[in-house]
Amino acid sequence: MTTPHTVSAGAHDDAADKAAIFEALRQNTREVFPRPDLSELEQHALHFPDRVAQMEKVLAEVGGRAVTLVEGETAGAAIARLYPDARRTACAVADLPGADLLPGEVFDPAALDDAAQLNGTDLAIIEARIGVCENGCCWIEQHGGHRAVEFISEALVIVLRREALVDTMHEAYRQLPDDRSVPFACFISGPSKTADIEQALVIGAHGARDVTVLIV
Repeated sequence: MTTPHTVSAGAHDDAADKAAIFEALRQNTREVFPRPDLSELEQHALHFPDRVAQMEKVLAEVGGRAVTLVEGETAGAAIARLYPDARRTACAVADLPGADLLPGEVFDPAALDDAAQLNGTDLAIIEARIGVCENGCCWIEQHGGHRAVEFISEALVIVLRREALVDTMHEAYRQLPDDRSVPFACFISGPSKTADIEQALVIGAHGARDVTVLIV
């Protein structure tokens, strides 16, 4: 389980130490190399004429699924349709359309004092800033609450705007924020998976066993 994110005096000291280390590295760097020019490669980069269809295909290959709203359906109604048996639902998406239709006991994970209170969560709903069609990755940023919400629930719904789909990871990285204002962020592609030396695949070993990207 991921350690909950907390802010303390010690955490601030660690941040100051980290900043001092990076500053020392910058001051003692003797040779600087420019970033490579990727413009020629980008001319031949992957391009998907139907990004939604590609996202659906890749997520199915990695054990997840992409779902688009049916005409007239809200995000909350779609989630209730997909997960009708969820008894405890953590919704980290502000102003989610149709939130009143979400299944089970619905709560805001940011309102919890301790990440341990997330234990027993059947369904977590979070939002992605970017979706990558070549590999099904979604870029998730933590803006409040506990980072454990992305990993502790049995099922995870990632709400992704259709216009936030990009073709490749190169495009995604160009859109990532340059500042350090986000305390935690990561790429998630499908459910958690691990395999041992006998090649036995286990789903959900380190995170959600079921992941749906809801394209809105």
